[in-house]
Amino acid sequence: MARDHQEARRPHGELVADVMAVLWAAGEPMTAQQVKGALSQGLARTTVATILTRLHEKGTLERTRPGRSFAYAPVSDAAGLAAGRMRRELEREPQRDLVLKRFVTSLSADDGDVLRRLLAEVEADAAAPVESEPAVEGGT
Repeated sequence: MARDHQEARRPHGELVADVMAVLWAAGEPMTAQQVKGALSQGLARTTVATILTRLHEKGTLERTRPGRSFAYAPVSDAAGLAAGRMRRELEREPQRDLVLKRFVTSLSADDGDVLRRLLAEVEADAAAPVESEPAVEGGT
């Protein structure tokens, strides 16, 4: 019987993705009870609270306490989280140049074009002079 119950359970990553989708769609911090209601999947509030707490501990969510319960909000959008995962993976590797080379050579032609364009934009932004604030005359 317990085996049947386990097989009916969804993969953990799928539930986390659903929780994140709810929070991104909300656009404002939500409590575990609010997330549970938005999921409409018959989950226990404690299950949702555990997922939210673990995501907060990983740095994926920020947590505030506007009332009696914690409210959670994503620290970044989906693209930002994916970029963070990519950066952390790269930082773990001692041969970063080799990893980057393998990554770049595995890109499609279209993705390679996008990457070149983005790198050129970043270089142009870095080379642009920073506008300073006008000097105040007759300062104190």
